[in-house]
Amino acid sequence: MKVKICGITNKEDAVWAINYGADYLGLNFYSNSPRHVTVPTASKWVPQLPTFASIVGVFVDAEVEEIVKAVTKLKLKGIQLHGDESVDFVARLKSDLEAAGHSPFIMKAFRTGSESVLPAVEPYKDVVDFVLLDSKSPDLHGGTGERFDWDKALEVKGLGKQLFLAGGLTSENVKLAIKKVQPFGVDVASGVEKSHRKKDGDKMRDFITCAKG
Repeated sequence: MKVKICGITNKEDAVWAINYGADYLGLNFYSNSPRHVTVPTASKWVPQLPTFASIVGVFVDAEVEEIVKAVTKLKLKGIQLHGDESVDFVARLKSDLEAAGHSPFIMKAFRTGSESVLPAVEPYKDVVDFVLLDSKSPDLHGGTGERFDWDKALEVKGLGKQLFLAGGLTSENVKLAIKKVQPFGVDVASGVEKSHRKKDGDKMRDFITCAKG
């Protein structure tokens, strides 16, 4: 089971997450996020991380050029699109990344409420590498700390895309989530925090142990 620790804002938390066995670290470049980091700030410590660390940049309705610059500067292994990016946008992003000599994976996030998310996801199945399902919030793009109906995730699995499950996951419920949905990976931010900008080492360790156990 792959584990992504999202909302990393500093080197110390990144190192702890890697040491505990996290597969991916998410850095949020969305300026309205309480976990926001800038590319210049991240560039001071990301290069000091082990080369095997898979850093994922989280973007919300950013310009293609902004994303390509971040990938170039930080050598991002993945891109998470957490806004209302269109299929055409994703296609153009992939083209521009390839032209710049980059090939990060692309993950599209979908905010999931009581209604089926399948119609929203289906058009993207041929242009993204991963689908991430998160809880819907009128104010937040990720990191809500709220769960959604996991049955909605089972609908999406039928598309055959590798799925990341997010939204209100903690060490207390992640085993149940994995058993029910059987995703490719799980994603957590608020469930392993002391505050929006500081992770809790014990919670990270417990979450990763439970997810991979």
